[in-house]
Amino acid sequence: MLRSNYRVNRTTQFRVLSDDQVQDIHLAVLEVLERTGIRVHSEEALAVYKKAGAKVKGNRVWIPSYLVEEAVRRAPSRVTLCNRDGKRTVILEDHKVYYGTGSDCPSIRDSYTGEVRRFTKKDIEQAARISDFLPNIDFHMSLGLMSDVPTETYFRHQYVGMLRNCRKPIVFTSADKGCLADIIDIAAANSGGLDELQKNPTLCLYAEPSSPLNHSKNAIEKFLLAAENRVPTIYTPCPIAGATTPMTLAGALVVSVADSLSGLVAAQFHAPGAPFIMGGVLSTMDMATTIYTYGSPELSLLQAALADISHFYHLPMFGTAGCTDSKVFDEQAAAEAMMSIFAAALSGQNLVHDVGFLENGLIGSFELVVASDEYIGMAKHFVKGIEVNTDTLALEVIDKVGPGGNFVSEDHTDRHFREVEWFPKLMDRQNYSNWEGSGSKPMRQRVNERVKEILNTHRVEPLRDEAEKTIEKVFKKYGQRA
Repeated sequence: MLRSNYRVNRTTQFRVLSDDQVQDIHLAVLEVLERTGIRVHSEEALAVYKKAGAKVKGNRVWIPSYLVEEAVRRAPSRVTLCNRDGKRTVILEDHKVYYGTGSDCPSIRDSYTGEVRRFTKKDIEQAARISDFLPNIDFHMSLGLMSDVPTETYFRHQYVGMLRNCRKPIVFTSADKGCLADIIDIAAANSGGLDELQKNPTLCLYAEPSSPLNHSKNAIEKFLLAAENRVPTIYTPCPIAGATTPMTLAGALVVSVADSLSGLVAAQFHAPGAPFIMGGVLSTMDMATTIYTYGSPELSLLQAALADISHFYHLPMFGTAGCTDSKVFDEQAAAEAMMSIFAAALSGQNLVHDVGFLENGLIGSFELVVASDEYIGMAKHFVKGIEVNTDTLALEVIDKVGPGGNFVSEDHTDRHFREVEWFPKLMDRQNYSNWEGSGSKPMRQRVNERVKEILNTHRVEPLRDEAEKTIEKVFKKYGQRA
């Protein structure tokens, strides 16, 4: 049979913005950068903008449209991240979606006592082991900030705690350029040298401009150093609609994209082709409480819209999901986390972080990380869509079984049920009597038990000797041990 003009949806289809709407936002961004400009608090970065052709006066910079569009052309449309062994496991391109934890919560809800307390070095190491174990967590961020190590070195301690306990790609934060240089040295030693690290990068820097339209010395200079060393970098503003951007969602997108792309101009004219991931952790300020909302539908809608814009630029995107405004892992946390996870999957956000955040990013939760691994599995299964072909249409087996029959014992059923069905590990599908017989455990209890099981049983093999020697050398400079 010959069949022409037949279209296939290999996955589900979803968009927030039309092509025309994306174009309008793009043109508005160009207008903002040309007319309003940005403020840059770094002489090094100001020199880069001036040399590129931007207008510089004091610490104000006005960027012509052609520089923005040239920077987008120079940036790679795909960025690869590797696990600790150099295997390329996270390919950021097109609509491919990967999930991971967030970073730098000051507090944690203790899985054993239930109390909210400060993060410790042990907690950072445990969070890394949990991420290493979970099948749907693709990369790892620290989840918290260490409170029991010297302040001057805690970002170094965090990176080492993650590297020793998680084999997956690591997204890290850094205090300053000196801290970043030390972390690159450690990562290079574990990869077999800087050349090998650049070829198969195992880490990715997270840096932030300050909305609206402001680049701190610390943020942009770290960004430029990472670009020099070909370390993939997320440059992501965290704008708040109604506070640091206009209240309207379109206006919030314009400021966010302008923040991100103005940084891209500096990176691409400083180190053409530097791996860049477009950021934008966008949400609204709740006008009743003044909090930055992490569980609102606006966050999911803005992130999905930003995905449409990043696809227009052919730039990888840093997304947000698996987080909540709730203070505990409860029904609210589950609903808000699942909504954002589902929206991220449908919209094709690439590197999706903040899985495990409670209370607007102030409290980390191992329970929410573990439960979200299950939710991510559901979302991934849904987004795969439905395959339609001769075998799946199943006309022969329908004819064989006929009216009133059943398909339980058919080979066709046996061949397909594992690929068709999603099987939960934590959610319960037993009948009532069996559930009651197994202890009548609610979801929150099953998740807590799973957290403790992972922490009690899962271990990660040690780093290579060269990496440990470099770690020792780095911390010796500060009179410390890692």
